[in-house]
Amino acid sequence: MTTLLRIDASSRRDGSYSRSIGDSAEATWRRTHPEGRILRRHVADGSIPLISQDTITGFYTAPADMSPALEAATALSDTLIAELQEADTLLITVPIYNFTVPAALKAWIDQIVRIDHTFAYENGTFEGLARTRRAIVVCAYGAQGYLEGEPFAAANFLAPYLTFLLGFIGIKDVQIVSAQSTTADEDTVRASVAAAIDHAARIAA
Repeated sequence: MTTLLRIDASSRRDGSYSRSIGDSAEATWRRTHPEGRILRRHVADGSIPLISQDTITGFYTAPADMSPALEAATALSDTLIAELQEADTLLITVPIYNFTVPAALKAWIDQIVRIDHTFAYENGTFEGLARTRRAIVVCAYGAQGYLEGEPFAAANFLAPYLTFLLGFIGIKDVQIVSAQSTTADEDTVRASVAAAIDHAARIAA
């Protein structure tokens, strides 16, 4: 079954521009895949804790040597990775917080980037193991000028980071949708969000 995994990272439940753009992309995907399945994670709800020492130890312990404590510490990672591996398309909606990803999204990333599950390392070479075919990443920026060639591009540690990270685990088709100036005047915000919604819908189709 065709599956979309949606990850929402904004702390805002209401008034989130990244989420509203993601809603449009999801609706288009649903029309294209009426029989498809959608998995959702609102990571900013606190349901994904930071990884602990036991989590890291479990990541590097052979399956035959896992203790009950280590199995418990890596159980959420197992679940999140299974969701990712089931998905044909990954949809991430994310605002920029202090020039990079929100901590809640980083917590999800630290759970799913796991050796011998989503990447392998052998003879000095990394290989991505994620089976997800493509990713659509909706990025919302409060100010203008973050995109390539623009004055503030050097401060954009959001889209470039996620593009690299997703490629590292094996998702080579990563498409970025950007909405800038979300803290500007109403007309500017409306135009920026409308353009991003159109872009996201075309990609999702």
